[in-house]
Amino acid sequence: MKRYLLLLPLLFPLAARSQSNNAPSTYDPHEIAITGYLQTQYQRAQSEGILSFSGGDFSKNSRDRFIIRRGRLKIDRVDKYSSIVFQIDATQNGVQLMDAFIQLYRPTSKDLIFTAGLFNRPFGHSIVYSSGFRDFPERARVFQTLMPRERDIGAMISYHPKNIFKFITADLALVSGSGYAARDYDSKKDVIGNLAFKFDSLANKKLHIGFGGSVYKGSVRNDTESYYTFEGDQYVKHSGAENVGWNAKRDYFGGNLQLQYDNTFGKTIFKAEYIGGTQPGVASSPSINGPMASQSFSAQPTTDLYLRPFSGYYLWLTQQIAKSKFTALLAYDAYDPNRKLKESDIGLKSNTSAGDIKFSTLGYGLTYVLNTRVKITLYNEHVVNDPTSLPGYTEDLKDDVFTARLQYRW
Repeated sequence: MKRYLLLLPLLFPLAARSQSNNAPSTYDPHEIAITGYLQTQYQRAQSEGILSFSGGDFSKNSRDRFIIRRGRLKIDRVDKYSSIVFQIDATQNGVQLMDAFIQLYRPTSKDLIFTAGLFNRPFGHSIVYSSGFRDFPERARVFQTLMPRERDIGAMISYHPKNIFKFITADLALVSGSGYAARDYDSKKDVIGNLAFKFDSLANKKLHIGFGGSVYKGSVRNDTESYYTFEGDQYVKHSGAENVGWNAKRDYFGGNLQLQYDNTFGKTIFKAEYIGGTQPGVASSPSINGPMASQSFSAQPTTDLYLRPFSGYYLWLTQQIAKSKFTALLAYDAYDPNRKLKESDIGLKSNTSAGDIKFSTLGYGLTYVLNTRVKITLYNEHVVNDPTSLPGYTEDLKDDVFTARLQYRW
């Protein structure tokens, strides 16, 4: 009988599902539990072959596609002293490892947790929040650019007391800095710090508030004799043999806010997050298309580094409609890879490239929750970039994307 009882977690969903990627499905002791979700979707782009942050770039001659956006299978086990999490992502592109970490804690309390392995970077709110629970199809462009695939390999200490200070969560992580499923390309490590506060059941248990701040201190190794910094209103080149092996700083700071109000019309949720700092990138080239020039590296960059002062943010609003199964979605996000450079100067100033262009996205749509497992999402993204003097970017690109998604979670 005991053997059959141990199989129950494989057959039924666990009651307390964690919405954080850096946790097992529940911390209640259990043997092997299998959870996950599948997102299959149809998308139509405004033009063929566009570069997109909505599930990846479109093929050269295609503006319509069916894809498996995410196919997550998560296996975890929890006992009094430890837990283990292993998650894969299976799509039309193959099978990839997403999470693989071990957690240790005291048997009498999980206030202090040590995590080691491959896990989500503990920066801000949206990075750690599971895509299986997020109402919006994708994370904001700024986070996809700075922290692609969200994960990194390293170790982390988390503190979440269960006493009078239970509203506090603190994380401190040491990671490789080369990101998801990548090898270290230098001996430096990056440090991430996160402090979050959450207050539930305010105003007669109708108001819920969360907010926090994060810091990322890291670097990227330069592999050439030159690098560029942005000073005044232009790029300045620094040359010399001593620059080979020099580490350019990769520093971020961010703040986030979450508000939820359970009103008579339906649940209203507002989320906002800002991030700014210095991002080492490269110049846009035929092999590194447009916005990818400011993306973080999973391998040693082989061209000159460009240190850009960036900023980005998102504003997300969801409104349940008359306490029904329908929820309206409205979002706006912006990412400016070089906040000190005017768009009109891109292509005129020396060494400026498509990696400096600011993009903003207005998103709107609707979700329908059929039951606890099935959710349907219809969502349109209107993507805007200001005109520049660069060939191919002299006017707003026709790169809007419509998404129709069906999700099943177990």
